[in-house]
Amino acid sequence: MNQDLSILHLVVNASFIVQLVMLVLLVGSITSWAAIFRKLRALKIIKAQNDEFERDFWSGTSLNDLYASAAQNAKHGGPMERIFASGMREYQKLRERRIADAGTLLDGARRAMRASYQRELDAAEVNLSFLASVGSVSPYVGLFGTVWGIMHAFTGLGALQQVTLATVAPGIAEALVATALGLFAAIPAVVAYNRFARDIDRIAIKQETFIEEFSNILQRNLGVQAPPASSSGPSSQFGSPTGY
Repeated sequence: MNQDLSILHLVVNASFIVQLVMLVLLVGSITSWAAIFRKLRALKIIKAQNDEFERDFWSGTSLNDLYASAAQNAKHGGPMERIFASGMREYQKLRERRIADAGTLLDGARRAMRASYQRELDAAEVNLSFLASVGSVSPYVGLFGTVWGIMHAFTGLGALQQVTLATVAPGIAEALVATALGLFAAIPAVVAYNRFARDIDRIAIKQETFIEEFSNILQRNLGVQAPPASSSGPSSQFGSPTGY
């Protein structure tokens, strides 16, 4: 490649505005890649934690034991485990108040799980808006740099009596580097955003399904256990999820 048209030479000799645009795009690209790797790791952990808890939930372990384990593992548990713990906590609080109405108990537990579900969903969606912004804005920022660079190149040609391709090419090439950087920043961000949005939707559907399944278990339990909680504990009679 001709030294005058090397990428480094084009960047160094570009106008200040074009260089500033390139810097912004480069920072945006690096930041978006960092966000992509963090999100990949976070979603992988969430999936593994949810799968592990779901296996424990349907393994025949009693709800009391699951709740005790979730309470001890509050800082390191997964979203589904925290949703379960929120529902159980509210259910037990209502039973401690000697509330015997099945509808009140079930609605309270479901509302608590829904609130926890929304918090977990918000946490999972962190950085998605940033990736969407990088993906949508970067091409236009690059285009701005290109237009500015071409204007700067043609302004410099005004003083020349003879214009050839050799005199025009470097200025246009400098400008087009900004467009290339814009696409380089935007394409991975858009692909990652679509991938993460799809993965989060799947996680959300799975967690919503769990809420409904656990609500059904509580409903069946309330249909059998009409008396208020005994003195040994608000949920001491809970058996395994599959035992109803």
